[in-house]
Amino acid sequence: MVVGGAGFIGSHVVDAYIQEGHEVIVVDNFSTGKRENVNKEARVYELDIWSDTEQLESVFRAEQPEIVNHHAVQKSVPESVKNPVFDAKINILGTLHLLDLSVKYNVQKFIFISSGGALTGEADHIPTTEEMDPQLISPYAISKYTIEKYLHFYHITFGLNYTVLRYANVYGPRQAGGGECGVTPIFMNNLLNDQPSVLFAYSDMPKGTTRDYVYVEDVATANVLSISKGDHSIINIGTGKEVFTEDLYCLAQSIIGKNIPLIREKERTGDVKRSALDCSRAEKLLGWKANTPLNEGLVKTFISMRTASGQQTQ
Repeated sequence: MVVGGAGFIGSHVVDAYIQEGHEVIVVDNFSTGKRENVNKEARVYELDIWSDTEQLESVFRAEQPEIVNHHAVQKSVPESVKNPVFDAKINILGTLHLLDLSVKYNVQKFIFISSGGALTGEADHIPTTEEMDPQLISPYAISKYTIEKYLHFYHITFGLNYTVLRYANVYGPRQAGGGECGVTPIFMNNLLNDQPSVLFAYSDMPKGTTRDYVYVEDVATANVLSISKGDHSIINIGTGKEVFTEDLYCLAQSIIGKNIPLIREKERTGDVKRSALDCSRAEKLLGWKANTPLNEGLVKTFISMRTASGQQTQ
């Protein structure tokens, strides 16, 4: 069962699972996910994990999933700052519904998607490891860390097996613009439409914040490996490389072949200044590492966007 399997990342995970021969159920409320993203071989249930609890249990009862992969999330850090109650409702209470049902229906493993960048905050050492003390400077980060702690509770109390994947900034085909994680399609869409983009920057970091950008198909591979590996572990999924936001924009300009100046604004509340993840644990426990260079991944993303819009690619 892939919860949020119609979303950007979740749909790629569904594709990867089906390609490996697994039977896949998608649960999604389609608030942000798209039906065209969903693999035609998956069985789809449209419901909300927070409000449709009876329907959700009926799906568990009927389908008896062995693995639950949880990608449904309120994903925006700025939105969590504006509305922490909504963030907690989706990211904490919704997930607890899934955990309760996973125990009740004997799920063999729960794969939870957490956030490497949001949890590390203003780390002293970059790239950061999983052992770094979380710097909880946004409700979004608090909600992710809270579920990591609940997973430990469900394991020691009910025996629920789990793996936590702490993502860096995932990008690639099917990604919609929105929040800092959607900066890649925002930049590319703006460039394609001859529109300027905004750079949020600190006074001492004029090129903007740094992020660790990891390609979505590499991330999907980590989810496949997590079915049978990484038990009871928290694992970073990224590249370990810092990239300034302005440098990402310059790469996008070079790929698309346009030069439109950025609009510069001051930093946003809750933003982390620098972020990159040490992923040596992923290589050790999962046998995984990111294989797609940023330039190559951006080219694939651009081609996908042009194809989706019906434009010809060169």
